[in-house]
Amino acid sequence: MSGAEAARKCLAVVRVRGLSDIPGDIKDTLRMLRLTRNCHATLVDDRPSYLGMLKKAQNFITWGEIDLETLTELLRRRGRLVGDKPITDEYAKKLGYKNLKELAKAIHQCKVEFWKLPQIKPIFRLHPPSGGYKGKIKRSFVSGGVTGYRGSAINDLVKRMM
Repeated sequence: MSGAEAARKCLAVVRVRGLSDIPGDIKDTLRMLRLTRNCHATLVDDRPSYLGMLKKAQNFITWGEIDLETLTELLRRRGRLVGDKPITDEYAKKLGYKNLKELAKAIHQCKVEFWKLPQIKPIFRLHPPSGGYKGKIKRSFVSGGVTGYRGSAINDLVKRMM
């Protein structure tokens, strides 16, 4: 089991398309991913069940492997606890970590699942990207658009949306 956990990667998933004209099954998939609105983001790992959900909703979301530096900044700037309080070093200490960077490292290495942390909101509410999306919103990333898998290029998009 530990070998499979070590190989898991943390993925950032961002919803890039709006609310109208979505088929029901895709709407359910987005709800299961907790991406109910445009410019919301969440963190998942790369197990097959999540990858299937990402493939199903790929025309409405974009995802990729987030790096530790971007994840730490995302938690610090846009992460929220219940009651709309920011995630701080004190919260990380309460969970048994030295600081927020240690908590981000545990999430990045998939030792702890982000949405299972107590008192935490499982989504990040982001701004639209500064400078806009680089390409058409209805096209996939590989064909010059925005949606679908984008690998480590997700870090640039998330930084522009914070």
